[in-house]
Amino acid sequence: MKRRAFISASGAVAASSVFPLFAIGKSGGSANGKVNVALIGSGGWIARQPVQQGCGDENLVAFCDVDRELCVENMKNWQTTQPFYEDFRVMFDKMHKDIDAVVISTPDHTHFAATMAAMERGIHVYVQKPLTHNIWQARTLLKAKERYKLVTQMGNQGHAGMGIRESVEAYRAGVIGEVSEVFALNGGPDMGGMHFANPATMPPPTSPVPKGVNWDLWQGPTDPRPFYDGYIRKKWRSFYDYGSGMLGDFGCHTFDTPVWALDLDPPTVIDCISRKDSLKGVIPAGSQVDFHFPAKGDRGPVKLSWFDGPQDWTKVGRIDKFGLEAATSLGRSCWMVGSKGAIGCGTHAGKPAIMPGDLRNSYRENKPAETIARVQGGPFREWLRAIKNEGPEPGSNFTYSAKLTEIILLGVLAQRFNTRIEWDAKNARITNHPELNAFVKEPAREGWRYGENLR
Repeated sequence: MKRRAFISASGAVAASSVFPLFAIGKSGGSANGKVNVALIGSGGWIARQPVQQGCGDENLVAFCDVDRELCVENMKNWQTTQPFYEDFRVMFDKMHKDIDAVVISTPDHTHFAATMAAMERGIHVYVQKPLTHNIWQARTLLKAKERYKLVTQMGNQGHAGMGIRESVEAYRAGVIGEVSEVFALNGGPDMGGMHFANPATMPPPTSPVPKGVNWDLWQGPTDPRPFYDGYIRKKWRSFYDYGSGMLGDFGCHTFDTPVWALDLDPPTVIDCISRKDSLKGVIPAGSQVDFHFPAKGDRGPVKLSWFDGPQDWTKVGRIDKFGLEAATSLGRSCWMVGSKGAIGCGTHAGKPAIMPGDLRNSYRENKPAETIARVQGGPFREWLRAIKNEGPEPGSNFTYSAKLTEIILLGVLAQRFNTRIEWDAKNARITNHPELNAFVKEPAREGWRYGENLR
């Protein structure tokens, strides 16, 4: 059965089903038992990650990047006769019958277009975090998952780890009681450092386009503008048009434990409490954003406070319970504070810290039963096993990661405009600042519009 015909036939099946397409659009295993994988964003360390963590054991069949010079070392190590493309749209047009799965490691603003282009052709997708650049895109990818029945995964690595499972199991077992507060933080960004630009003016000063960079393709769906060397290759997260700052960079990792454990749906109120000044369109060097989640089931309302940038922890992020002074206690990046104790996690989830000490000792002596299946080999292998029908659906599939991404992006909007946002999740609308709904679904230029047909 051809890939498109299979997708059409499977569309009427229940959304909870997953029908892996494998071996060039046919169900079942390939002749050599390997998945044909393409890489979009095949330059630098971010592309080496999937190759080193599972995809290198499969068939690497195509590479794509708008920055040829960035790909030189990787291509030297990997390429034999595999084709290289600058434009993923051209790659899919020419090779979609030969690609089973694709890893997308582009800047945030092109995640959605690349992912939709793949899913429309029946190709399984692994997308680096955050899933999308705006909320409409995240919700549309959830619809695409339900329509096309593909194996999906967002790259928040901690979700496949042992530590996050221990934290969720401890919370569900009632170890720390009822949680009403969560504190999450990251000490970045280092504006003007290795990973974040800090231009003197906006628009920033122009500079020549580097050799090998297709600047028009790099801009993707955004409005064209002159090149500035701070946009690439690592610093695009500094600009809201392309990235989402520290919330987009680390929020998907750090929020992962409380979102999973507390089963948090999108918040009703997101409030930027403080924000350092920045040029228009540039992320701040520090902020505090509070997320207010409504009660759900047996759980009461939850307030999650996010802090980024250098902070005076004697004044902000105070916990003052269970032997904890602030959100930085014990070197942790996230604390769920309950009525009986607290669970602390690392930036990428990691092994839980239980406070106070007597509760920690009790936890170690009587650890809750393992109720969540463990993942072997990390998120890429989890995704590949599901494609081969050798394992369950990945944990950070789009049903979960679209919700997590929506939470993050609401925080980005509150931070960007230094305001309080009241969110009507049912209708996907900001009710108190209707002008900001233009950023819930951003415009895309001709040739980069996807997903409008999904209702």
